[in-house]
Amino acid sequence: SGAKGGDIEIAKPSQHVIEQTAVRILSNGDVCAQFTVNLPARGRTIQGHRAVQIFDQTLPQLVQKALLYASLDQAAVTGHVLNVEDQEWVRSSLDVRGMIAFVPDGAVLPRKSGADDKPMDSKKSDDEDDDTPNLVRFHSPDTLRVTFDLPNMQKTLAGIGFRKGITLVVGGGFHGKSTLLSALQVGMYNKIPGDGREFCVCSPNAVKIRAEDGRNVSSVNISPFINNLPFGQGTDSFTTADASGSTSQATNIMEALEMGAKTLLIDEDTCATNFMIRDDKMIQLVHKDKEPITPFLYKARTLSKQGISVILVVGSCGDFFDVGDTTILMDCFSCHDVTARAKQIAATRAANGGALAASKENFGNVTPRCPVGSAFKPTGKVSVRSKAVVAYGDTELDLSGLEQLVTREQTNAIALALQRLPALGPDSKMTIFQVLTQLNALLDQGDGLDALANGQFDGTLARPRVFELAGAINRLRSKGSFVQLK
Repeated sequence: SGAKGGDIEIAKPSQHVIEQTAVRILSNGDVCAQFTVNLPARGRTIQGHRAVQIFDQTLPQLVQKALLYASLDQAAVTGHVLNVEDQEWVRSSLDVRGMIAFVPDGAVLPRKSGADDKPMDSKKSDDEDDDTPNLVRFHSPDTLRVTFDLPNMQKTLAGIGFRKGITLVVGGGFHGKSTLLSALQVGMYNKIPGDGREFCVCSPNAVKIRAEDGRNVSSVNISPFINNLPFGQGTDSFTTADASGSTSQATNIMEALEMGAKTLLIDEDTCATNFMIRDDKMIQLVHKDKEPITPFLYKARTLSKQGISVILVVGSCGDFFDVGDTTILMDCFSCHDVTARAKQIAATRAANGGALAASKENFGNVTPRCPVGSAFKPTGKVSVRSKAVVAYGDTELDLSGLEQLVTREQTNAIALALQRLPALGPDSKMTIFQVLTQLNALLDQGDGLDALANGQFDGTLARPRVFELAGAINRLRSKGSFVQLK
């Protein structure tokens, strides 16, 4: 057989700046790079001379060119660091200024494609044969514009500030509503300079919510949204291996709140309609006593009063005007403040005959749950097949519903974290929030992500948020994986 091997591999950087193990700076200031070298061979014969060449010539040259500051464009490196630090500063300033998100003027929100996270290219000519889409950079409406004075870059950044409360994003189909939300849902990660979404920042505890037919649910209290099921089935400790659209979306919200989410990001395109709204005609035909679902429309305001903000993309139901604090319109990717007009429309025709405005119903309770360690012991080998799929022994773990996972390396870390759960004792009373808070504290210490690698060298890890860690734990199909804390 022919010669094989000799390739050198390292985790590919993404558009997001995330703590990872491929290249990092140690506490003593050393730069540590972790990569793999596939040693060369021909059949069953080791090619020693080629191996010597790799370690004696190729690797030193790569280190010289890629890791030594003197070999790099020093202005670009410094600019990168200052840019990322300023992004982090803007994000950390949101809460004290009463905001949950910010998008700067001039941002490039559209991506090249669904499979390419790089920014969309602008049209290079007026040639009619050039089928490149027209790129519209984001521009904030005057009434919602705020500014930040960047400490490193020494300039003033202007853009739209999304205030705490309920923000509606409306507009026609294909006008940029979902594109805006897609940028916000990864706004908890800093971006590399040139991405186009630099300074598109969102609260670090924002969670994207969607319906997820068929997902696993274990002992979740979904009674704030769904109760009075047929045949007396309870929902205060709901368990199913095949959730419907509405029960899965209710579960996703309750699990996010259980982990401390303060902002919910919702796009009607990926929601269960019967979970979101019920119109006047349906209420007249199907009596409330026969409908187990309390629509999100009726719970949004009570959530807001409890400090949970919502950014909701909606294009088909104006009933949400009754609860929206701010309404922005996306028109040909241009952003407009239409709050006054939306409130005027809501005042002239209240949703459901005014029942929504008159409702004084409380939200309900979030019941903490404790993971059962033995339920998470894998029955075989654990391997990561893709960013969205983990083979956990005989069980396939589907993470496609976790839209804020951005790299396969994060999934690698999640797979290792899951395998720590069997260490929980049978009498453990630690809630999932406590377990993951403790794990987060461990990752904050000197070893960082290496703490997950069990003493092995692993350059293929990136740090996930606690929300995605919890999302994976909640979706693993294992009987009796949770008990509620009474």
